[in-house]
Amino acid sequence: MNDPVRRTTIMAYQTTNPYTNEVVKTYADATPEYVEESLAKAQALYKKWRNDPVATRIPVLRKLAQLFRDETDSLAKVLTIDMGKLFVEAQGEVLLCAQIAEYYADHAEEFLQPRTINTIAGDAQIEDHPLGVLMAVEPWNFPYYQMMRIFAPNFAVGDPIVFKHAAITPASALAFEDAVRRAGAPDGALTNLFLSYDQVSQVVADKRVQGVALTGSERGGVAVAEVAGKYLKKNTMELGGTDAFIVAHDANMADVTAIAPRARLYNAGQVCTSSKRFIVTENNYDELLAALKDAFSSVKMGDPMDPATTLAPMNSKKAKEHLQAQVDMALDGGATAYYVHEPIDDEGQFFMPTILTDITKDNPAYGKEMFGPVAQVYKVKDDAEAVALANDSDYGLGGIVFAGSAEYGAELASQVETGMVFVNTFFSSLPELEFGGVKKSGFGRELGQTGISSFVNQELVVKRERPNENEFGGLVLPHKF
Repeated sequence: MNDPVRRTTIMAYQTTNPYTNEVVKTYADATPEYVEESLAKAQALYKKWRNDPVATRIPVLRKLAQLFRDETDSLAKVLTIDMGKLFVEAQGEVLLCAQIAEYYADHAEEFLQPRTINTIAGDAQIEDHPLGVLMAVEPWNFPYYQMMRIFAPNFAVGDPIVFKHAAITPASALAFEDAVRRAGAPDGALTNLFLSYDQVSQVVADKRVQGVALTGSERGGVAVAEVAGKYLKKNTMELGGTDAFIVAHDANMADVTAIAPRARLYNAGQVCTSSKRFIVTENNYDELLAALKDAFSSVKMGDPMDPATTLAPMNSKKAKEHLQAQVDMALDGGATAYYVHEPIDDEGQFFMPTILTDITKDNPAYGKEMFGPVAQVYKVKDDAEAVALANDSDYGLGGIVFAGSAEYGAELASQVETGMVFVNTFFSSLPELEFGGVKKSGFGRELGQTGISSFVNQELVVKRERPNENEFGGLVLPHKF
């Protein structure tokens, strides 16, 4: 941040270690001059890339994957300091990023091959070309992974990216940008911009920007999608969820009780696809509650760099206070606090693991996403009621179903209105698994083959040696013009 072009008097971007509460570093917003310079470089690179083969960019992705493997610990530590993530979980995030970069290095050329169309019009094919400069708006909970999901496939395509990361994870944003640069990406391929909210709208509106990808809150998605729609920019949105964990009547409870606590507490419960609502048939309800209570009471809160710590602090004081307000709202609305962890003597931003029951539909907390170590548990009479309750939500991102057999679990899963369901297993994110949701959880997909097609120009090319005078638009003309 020594470039004077970047300096302003506004200091919105700041790393505050949520374990120590230490303000580590503060960063200035990008100036209009730096934003313009970044967009100009990205646009110039797009024009160059427009006719370059995909193969020319693959070596950078391979180098980037190797960088993330070679520097796992140092990159992971940045995450832990920025947003409090357990160091071991941060290491896992770094390695997942390496897998994503390598996946697109291995498959991008195959995915982007022209597709032939059988038609009387001539020799026809669909060609995938770069769309242009993209704007990415990404969240704090998985600072590298969220960026790699959008960067790797679109770098392979040939779409340069400018991005705004969360204000509380600026060091992670700079570390990712630096890794991409050191992997050999040309100037303009990926540029971090510390933008104000007004500047985000200005960048989205810029005629050089052709697409917008956002992962974040519903509120943020609505604001960005509104601007994208106004200026006719293609966009993808991943906006969180109230994911259901369905325990069917015949579920193997030994498997359920092993997975359920992890599904809520991983990354301190700050995961878009983590299980927020445990929907349990009455014959299994008491056993699940007891298992959750046992696991929640056994967590070890402390230094996230310590391998003995099992529950990290939340990302910020603001997030902790917001979650407490949600819990208070639920209790005021008639919910029961089945379990609340005893307070600990630590000034870090720890939220005491909590289990809520008896949340009725008239409770103002019903259907709200609680982003932290709070489990909502619902009792239902049978599997049909479980599916109905799961679908009674404005969101539909992910979900888990446990049933007596994989086949029956998949049958139930297919009835759930959501983007992703995992049957008899923990939710996971892998490069080959397409990621996205429905309803207010957003639209579009990242990762997998679909993810690389989100921001391409699918150009139809039809050729023949000479025109057929008697055909026009596939119809035989009654006469010549």
